[in-house]
Amino acid sequence: METFPFKRQPKLNRKKILALYDSFDYMSKNQNIIWIGPTGVGKTGLATAFLMHAIDHEYKGRFIPFPELTEMLYKSVADHSEEKVMKTFVSYDCLLIDEVGYVEVESIQVGLFFTLMQKRYKNKTTLITSNLGFSQWTSFLKNDQLTAALIDRLTNNSHVINMKNCSSLRRKLDPAD
Repeated sequence: METFPFKRQPKLNRKKILALYDSFDYMSKNQNIIWIGPTGVGKTGLATAFLMHAIDHEYKGRFIPFPELTEMLYKSVADHSEEKVMKTFVSYDCLLIDEVGYVEVESIQVGLFFTLMQKRYKNKTTLITSNLGFSQWTSFLKNDQLTAALIDRLTNNSHVINMKNCSSLRRKLDPAD
């Protein structure tokens, strides 16, 4: 957290993020944190800092990109290890799911992801980064009812960090490079 370039993100509420981080309420109260904004604004960096903070306090945690998670869940149905895979992901005190919305998923994957989030609901902390606002989630989840229920579960007892107006932290490449 000490290395995040808050000065380069003046539209980000630094006080709110540091207060949430320092209070550690997100872990003690099993709260979710969802970072929404465009690519390159620092969502993954901030979410990872929160995950590492939990791990440093001896909580069990894991980082996984959304495409990898949905693929693992999908494959677990084929090899009949669904219960074991679900149990593994439910067991993490703090689970960071990165890049939600970067890939479209099949209906079975949507159902499995919803089931996982339902099992973690109110009992565990889930950190999510997404480049899409909630109103756009039906575009990759392709199921209006499950999307609404998923967003309801994720946003209940959670913090949503809106980074939509933040600018990219990535170095601008010179076209001559």
